[in-house]
Amino acid sequence: MTDTNFLDKAYDLGDLESTRAFYADWAETYDAEVKANGYVTPERCATALANAVTDLSAPLLDIGCGTGLSGIALREAGFTNVDGTDLSQEMLDIATHRGDIYSELFLGLARDPLPIPPGEYANAAAIGVFSPGHAPPETIDTVLGFLPAGGCFVYSMNDHALADPSYMAKVDEVTSAGKADAVFHEHGPHLKVLGMQSTVMVLRKR
Repeated sequence: MTDTNFLDKAYDLGDLESTRAFYADWAETYDAEVKANGYVTPERCATALANAVTDLSAPLLDIGCGTGLSGIALREAGFTNVDGTDLSQEMLDIATHRGDIYSELFLGLARDPLPIPPGEYANAAAIGVFSPGHAPPETIDTVLGFLPAGGCFVYSMNDHALADPSYMAKVDEVTSAGKADAVFHEHGPHLKVLGMQSTVMVLRKR
């Protein structure tokens, strides 16, 4: 039987400190557990972003990079200049040992304004990150705020996030206001073994 010891609890997290502690405890076994459950969202997101941008060497920020599985997928899709940020130092410690996947790694909270000057990154990714306890819908505003015009933001929303209507409402808000265009939208597999799905979206800032 597949071990879902941490996965069973990952979607019930509430406050920031419990979320941080949870991922600190999970760091050592995270890769093995999600891979055993058929985690394919990183590859789906990386492919979608690669198809939406023209310069794969432009600076890219991987938000909520965790242990670096998303960075590996982005590198395999052709991106060559990737930085990562995450709320868990324990997760980042593992990502640090993945060779040259990331140019730089730093602590940061997706749910708060990231200390990033506008235009520092041409594109951004938040793969497997969106959840009320970690990255609320307002994260979309945060990311669009530091991307340049034409910059793309790829992110995923799994079944649990999609159950909260505020996530898609935020997409409708920013596209209706002319802040961004939705250039990719696909619902597909997330954790294949568990039968979970996710929607992958790419927004291009106007």
